[in-house]
Amino acid sequence: MNESKLREDICRFGRSLFERGLTPGSSGNISVRLDDGGWLVTPTNASLGFLDPARISRLDASNRLIGGDAPTKEIPLHAALYETRGSARAIVHLHSTHSVAVSMLPEIDPRAALPPMTPYYLMRCGATALLPYYRPGDTAVADAIKGLAGQYASVLLANHGPVIAGETLEAAVFAAEELEETAKLYLLLRGMNPRHLSPQQVADLVKTFGLKLPDTHDHDSHS
Repeated sequence: MNESKLREDICRFGRSLFERGLTPGSSGNISVRLDDGGWLVTPTNASLGFLDPARISRLDASNRLIGGDAPTKEIPLHAALYETRGSARAIVHLHSTHSVAVSMLPEIDPRAALPPMTPYYLMRCGATALLPYYRPGDTAVADAIKGLAGQYASVLLANHGPVIAGETLEAAVFAAEELEETAKLYLLLRGMNPRHLSPQQVADLVKTFGLKLPDTHDHDSHS
């Protein structure tokens, strides 16, 4: 896909996410990996609802700005996920309310922040890791992402928001939306002992759709 079309797509999806209240004000950022190893990313302090295709930041393969406005401060976060998640071609980071709320709950398993509640959560997100709190823009978050060893396409940053990688921008956006809806379900049903998908039902989804779920038994996301 050509760069002009990708710039327009970033603006179109960004506006859709903003208008539905999935990332308020100037929060959140979107990036897309280009064929030459560089990438496009939304500028710093820019609302996803009012992006200008011509002002999208253009970075080279060394993550240096070569065009457009100054990029989001979350460059280390995006770069680490691209580095460790080889199939990733786009990343969406939001401050969506229900996902942030879940990231603040004391009972959340950092290896599987949400249980297998629906088939589409597993099909779009896989499992979701929870990372500890890092100040926005803190370069240490890159090491935390690298510690996940590319096992997760879906990550919650504690007290901050979700970060989702996808093989296309559309896939990343759809996964971010699915994560938010699953977080909403979790909060609605919290304390009500809901019925989750059984291990057999999860195994059937894995087999039928070729899902690759992370090993949640041996991985420690705080390492």
